[in-house]
Amino acid sequence: MKIGIMLRHLEEHGGGVAVYTRNLLREMLNLYTPHEWVLIYPDDRYLGTYSKHSNVTEVVVKAPHVFLWDQFAVKKVEAREKLDLIFNPKYSVPLRAGCPSVFVSHGLDWYVMPWGSRFLDRLSHKYLFPRYAKKANAIIAVSDTTKEHLIEYLGIEEERIHTVYHAVGDMFRKEIPKEKIESVLRQFRLPNRYYLYVGQIYPPKNFGRLLRAYAQVGPDQGIPLVVAGEHTWMSGDEIALINELKLQKWVVWTHWVEHDKLPAIYRGAEALLLPSLYESFGMPILEAMACGCPVITSNRFGTLEVAGDAAVLVDPTDVASIAGGMRRVLFNHDERARLIEAGHKRADQFTWKSAAEGTLHVLESVLARSVS
Repeated sequence: MKIGIMLRHLEEHGGGVAVYTRNLLREMLNLYTPHEWVLIYPDDRYLGTYSKHSNVTEVVVKAPHVFLWDQFAVKKVEAREKLDLIFNPKYSVPLRAGCPSVFVSHGLDWYVMPWGSRFLDRLSHKYLFPRYAKKANAIIAVSDTTKEHLIEYLGIEEERIHTVYHAVGDMFRKEIPKEKIESVLRQFRLPNRYYLYVGQIYPPKNFGRLLRAYAQVGPDQGIPLVVAGEHTWMSGDEIALINELKLQKWVVWTHWVEHDKLPAIYRGAEALLLPSLYESFGMPILEAMACGCPVITSNRFGTLEVAGDAAVLVDPTDVASIAGGMRRVLFNHDERARLIEAGHKRADQFTWKSAAEGTLHVLESVLARSVS
């Protein structure tokens, strides 16, 4: 069987979906399977990336807009390559596809928190996403939280939704020599102690309350806040709090960090702060846990599901609760040791090989139904 994989977001800047796609694709191509994979790229720069695999064909198809690429360019590849199934690791499928299709839903924050999405995104989510969901033969949800929201907000039949979790890469599990950690910290001019935030900054991330909580704890203890990420959209007022709260000298921006440098930055941190209002999964949680970095995160949605009892869970709407979690990790040494041990065990439960096997199982189930 020929399975086409839509890969226009393979190197999407700053996105967890790109990290997910690269790791999942690597592991899926390493699995023994009789299928032929047709990797569909939006431009020439990716050609040859996976050419070592004998069952891989790489094709390039271009379009002036992502919608046109999804709906027309990929359709041309389907016809030319005679695909048996189309898989997109990000949401969308060709609505006129003649073969079965599967896509991955990485969360539905735009339904849970519509006020946190941009206008054009809201239009897409209102008019396009429901059509993709209706068209797809199966949807892979990255958490049970996502599955529940697909049912609640879109009325998707439960039997069409399959939970396959994200994972954490082996680079985060490996021990790192002290001198390498110190070298990375010097590169980004980081202090010896710091709280850490990793990710994009947009409304569901709750960055404003994070800053207010940090202001109650960090400066008094002489511990800066390192932000490994960038403002993405609609959070200018929250970022302005840095000046309002007089935190200019306490907030250190690294901007985006190369993925292979992140393990050292996690290992140098007092704790990861991720008190999001909504996460479908929260990949930085597992990355931090695998590195032995204690995690402070929200007591709801995907962060609760992923972290379990291996993190300090806080109410993301309550600044005092977030600040209390920060103090708990900082001053309770027994609790800190417990979190590190529990975090290692929790992270070990999520592997990319398992994610690849689960994804392949869904694809093969759809293929089996299509020929029965």
